[in-house]
Amino acid sequence: MRNRKRARIGRPAGFLAVAALLGGCGGEAERQVSLEAGEVEFDRPPPSGEPYVSVGAGGRAILTWIEPEEGVPALRLAIRGEDGWSEPRTVWASKEMFVNWADFPSSVEMSDGTLAVHWLEKVADAPYAYHVMLALSSDDGMTWTEPFRAHDDDSPTEHGFVSMVPWGDGAGLTWLDARAMAGHAGGGEHVAGGGGGERGAMSVRFRTLAPDGHLGPEVLLDDRTCECCQTALARVGEGLVAAYRDRGESEVRDIAVVRGAGERWTEPAPLSTDGWVIPGCPVNGPQLSGDEEVLTSAWYTGVDGTPQVYAAFSNDGGATFGPRIRVDEGLPLGRVDIERLDDGSAVVVWLEASNNTPRVLARRVDPDGSLGTPLLISETAGERSSGFPRMVRTGDEFLFAWTIPGEGGGVRVRSVRLSD
Repeated sequence: MRNRKRARIGRPAGFLAVAALLGGCGGEAERQVSLEAGEVEFDRPPPSGEPYVSVGAGGRAILTWIEPEEGVPALRLAIRGEDGWSEPRTVWASKEMFVNWADFPSSVEMSDGTLAVHWLEKVADAPYAYHVMLALSSDDGMTWTEPFRAHDDDSPTEHGFVSMVPWGDGAGLTWLDARAMAGHAGGGEHVAGGGGGERGAMSVRFRTLAPDGHLGPEVLLDDRTCECCQTALARVGEGLVAAYRDRGESEVRDIAVVRGAGERWTEPAPLSTDGWVIPGCPVNGPQLSGDEEVLTSAWYTGVDGTPQVYAAFSNDGGATFGPRIRVDEGLPLGRVDIERLDDGSAVVVWLEASNNTPRVLARRVDPDGSLGTPLLISETAGERSSGFPRMVRTGDEFLFAWTIPGEGGGVRVRSVRLSD
């Protein structure tokens, strides 16, 4: 999107041997958990890209990605059940689909089995005039409802960087919204965490989605944010926590969090006071992973001109976070994701540009700052088309999804098993 350096293209990785990842003691000193990385179990030909993976009912994985059909961009979906991956299914295909390396579709499964997916659709002849579209399926993606817009605003401005999680009987979603950049702030939305909004600023908003497609009231979470970094949303106990890259008046762009549910949210608060001053968007958003009590976070910063990836833990639902813990190897490109483990630790995945061959790396991090040995998931490329690696935990394994650019590349998914 905006002003990212390109790095040298690396080779796709071949067979990945078993590697120890978890070296610290974590929450159970006597238990030494490791990850065993196996072969790629799902792949699509180039120019497939923009993968996203989520966990649905019974621990099944839901993968979405974009892959052209007869020259037309198409959103595809596959489900991983007990018998492996289903055949790819097309959710929607359109010449107007907005395809972007950093702002990619996602999916969520609701409590009754309804699947919801989102993607972006161009609405005007302008670089960033697109809307967030939603569709629902009650038969595992065999058929879909007609698409409908996720937000009330219909201005030809940027709407994207969506996060969705199961919530109540349906789902909750956050997105970045540029309606104020069109010279108006819309009308009628419920406001939390900010006043009337500065004209011309990007905002982050929240609303609920029901299995029948009903959308709850829009809630303004923050009226001045970074323009093109991913948002994050996680359930913690009975509440929700949203994270995003904030934008201060002096162009400090650190990660902020808000906590709440429905129409009531806290004021924005810093996740970590890094003090990164940058006059443009770094296209590198935070990620969250929570459970009934603990919330974990991962993010990228370039404070003091040094690229860094950090993780932090919260034991009070995101109200406060412990000290930040650096997890990278010295030259990260960022593009992070994070998942919690049962012992209180977490696994972080990111892109590292060391040795002129960008790599998808993962490692375990403990709340006390202990780090496991980095695990190579794949070699990739530093260019934009390598996208953002995503991961989920399902039972006793992780699934990592990423893109290898160029000929012979495409979307890949690798299973990594937890073992004692």
